[in-house]
Amino acid sequence: MKISSLLFLSGLAVTLGALTACNRDGSAAPTPKTAADAVPVEVAYASRSPISASYSGTATLASDHEAQVVAKTSGVLKRLYVEEGETVKAGQLLAELDDAEARSKFAQAEALMRKSEATFAHAQAAMPNKLIPQFEYEQDKYDLEEKRAARAGAELQLAYTRILAPVDGVVAERSVKLGNMIQANQNLFRIVGMDPLQAVLNVPERQLGILKSGQAVQLEADALPGRRFAGTIRRIAPVVDPASGTFRVTCEFRNPDGALKAGMFTRIDIVYDHRDDALTVPRAALIEEDGETAVFVVENAPVPAAPAANADARADAKTDAKTDAKKAPAPGLVARRRLVQVGYSDGDKVEIRSGIDEGARVITVGRNAVRDGTAVQVLEVKVAADKARGDKA
Repeated sequence: MKISSLLFLSGLAVTLGALTACNRDGSAAPTPKTAADAVPVEVAYASRSPISASYSGTATLASDHEAQVVAKTSGVLKRLYVEEGETVKAGQLLAELDDAEARSKFAQAEALMRKSEATFAHAQAAMPNKLIPQFEYEQDKYDLEEKRAARAGAELQLAYTRILAPVDGVVAERSVKLGNMIQANQNLFRIVGMDPLQAVLNVPERQLGILKSGQAVQLEADALPGRRFAGTIRRIAPVVDPASGTFRVTCEFRNPDGALKAGMFTRIDIVYDHRDDALTVPRAALIEEDGETAVFVVENAPVPAAPAANADARADAKTDAKTDAKKAPAPGLVARRRLVQVGYSDGDKVEIRSGIDEGARVITVGRNAVRDGTAVQVLEVKVAADKARGDKA
């Protein structure tokens, strides 16, 4: 290609560039922005509110007492008075065995005892006059004691035909049917106590010095949505299991209406400390990095210093400032990273013990897109936090 052709093409390119830099009316086109656009974020105010420290765990409810009712004598099951699911009291009659044989043996033992009583009474009357020897008197005496013991045994066997509840509770299982031949020591019923119920938590050893007997606990069960049940810590194991690094905490819950059932899977919260006036922020505002906890707070961007000017220029600037004060744009916002020390956590709230002050605006949504000094645009302030701040104003 000739040198003259190259010069022609270069001139054409310069001419086209100049044309594109102007509008149709010949004015200069606006230059593109050089600063990055502000990052949209949502914020919440650091405010004071009550907060509780608690330990949460899961456990299965178990009965405080349970009894397996067994037959103490043999016989045919003649009557049933309770069914599964019924509530019974200690001493209540559950069932009866056929007692004909037991009554016969009791009557026989009763008759033999009466006979021995008469013989011994005669011996007692004859002894003062020495009408019978001492040996015969003592033999009649011991024979009466034997007959009385036999009668008591027969009476006990008769009582065993009546099956009684040994504890309060609910009949969880009936293992026999009417008319069955029952053998001694055969299982008849299983009674489970429903009030109170207990739950055993395996708690990490770091909580050993914090939890105490008598502390209040709260229970929730999936089977009973929307309901919370109050209880207390009944006892705490004095040793830590070396295999798991946990210790046993037994919680007890009163259950007068029977809503809770043994075997239910539950979630238990133990509140061990409470603060009425703690500085808190939403958990979503926290950033965990390199073993440090931080938040991003929104602050006004610093206003750049004006260039130096002579006296006349300063006077003109002051006049212009008064004239255009209402037209001045609001200062920009930037994100600033602040290290914080956190305290208790309660749900979606976290206590802040140092690092920021009350009223600070912390970024809750969009914090992963900003860095220290990033320009931000606040889209929404959490309603609850905004209201709390307004109440304090």
